[in-house]
Amino acid sequence: MTSRGTVFQETMLGRARLSDEERERAVRLDLVVRADAVLLPHRTTRARLTGRVRIAGRADDAEAVGEMEISPLARRRIRYRITFTLEGRSLVLDGWKSVSPARPLSSLTVLPFTLYEDGERVGEGTLRFPLTTGLLPFLASFRFPRAGGTETAGEGHLAPRWDGQPGRTEVWYTTLTDPATGSGVWLHHEVVAPTDDSGAYAHGWVAVFPKDGPAEHVRFGPVPWTQHPQGYAAEGIDARPGRLAGAAGTFTWSLTEKPGGEPVHTFPRWSWRRPWLPASHMLPAARCHYDGTVRYGDDELRLQDAVGASARIYGHGNARRWAWLHADLGGGDILEIVAAVSMRRGLDRLPPLVFLRLLRNGRTWPRRAERTAVGWAGLGRFRADIGLPEWSVSGRAGRRRIRVTVTQPPERTLALDYTDPDGSPAVCRNSETADAVISLERWWGRWRQEATWHLSGTAHAEVGDR
Repeated sequence: MTSRGTVFQETMLGRARLSDEERERAVRLDLVVRADAVLLPHRTTRARLTGRVRIAGRADDAEAVGEMEISPLARRRIRYRITFTLEGRSLVLDGWKSVSPARPLSSLTVLPFTLYEDGERVGEGTLRFPLTTGLLPFLASFRFPRAGGTETAGEGHLAPRWDGQPGRTEVWYTTLTDPATGSGVWLHHEVVAPTDDSGAYAHGWVAVFPKDGPAEHVRFGPVPWTQHPQGYAAEGIDARPGRLAGAAGTFTWSLTEKPGGEPVHTFPRWSWRRPWLPASHMLPAARCHYDGTVRYGDDELRLQDAVGASARIYGHGNARRWAWLHADLGGGDILEIVAAVSMRRGLDRLPPLVFLRLLRNGRTWPRRAERTAVGWAGLGRFRADIGLPEWSVSGRAGRRRIRVTVTQPPERTLALDYTDPDGSPAVCRNSETADAVISLERWWGRWRQEATWHLSGTAHAEVGDR
């Protein structure tokens, strides 16, 4: 029998007083908790913590890590130890909820804590779980994936999906932004299995988008596909866990990839396991950091802590029309959009189906990927207006609504052609230095601005058609 783990999200709010100042500051924790066993109250369960720690005006670390001991009955406590960065200093938040049968509600929702630096006490405070606004999202976030399986391990999502059937396309791609120069990088690795059963082949390309200047690219392949158990590997070009490397034409690249965060299923999660839809799209990790070099012609990018992500596509070919956006919003927040019109008969008459996933403050909105595409019984679908140089997506789910406007300037956009398994052509127009404006509003008796992001040259975007 396959064992299962537990994954859930928790937000806590409170106050802290640091030893180097008199006044208190607001504190917020947005955590993702992962355990390799199903949580049972009579057991002691140890779990891993990742997430975001914010102390108003002093700290905002979206890559905090730690551990959690969950033992409400055996030891009557739930302990948290979280390491985070405050103004370049490494601090540890250490605290526990002391579970008491006499006051079960307050003991399970109040977390006194102490802050330490190199073992020395540097602050203290109290966090509380917000029952009114946090309980339903907390309960809805619980998942019980197979322990050690691909649901929780990003590496498992890099393994090839193609099972030998003709008429399939599989893609590994990576996009990132160099923080030093503002240049964008695009690595595309693809396997095509033609419908005529003539043999699968591997090909792809690498492109660099300088901040000020036209994009440069080179293609590699096609070569016969020989499946590698860890990812894409063909003619000296690799896209495997933690490593991207290769050489083609005047380009050579060697990058290390450090994933961060949970996998993101842009399409419904089940569509990756069961390929019933025309295609499925997902990110093995929400956000990645890259180090290494990309050389092209006489130029070279030396990447250090560049931010981006890798993604996976598996399906029957390209859509009739599509738009894509990956936007790193800072602080660990991510927006991923795919809007497409299918080639399948019947579906090709529908307006673009929108799949939008906003990861913000450790939570994903909307909660289900299907919500933006189909709404409720067809009502409330998100809308996409696909065109160039500007395209947009808008919609509402629950008490929030969003509008996204993407601009791909012609001088920063690269056109490349695709060939589907049936031989039909498609063209994508990609920019790894696109602009985007994202407006998020929430209903509080009237629509009020909740957040706005303006990305200038750091959005990764694409529009494709036939």
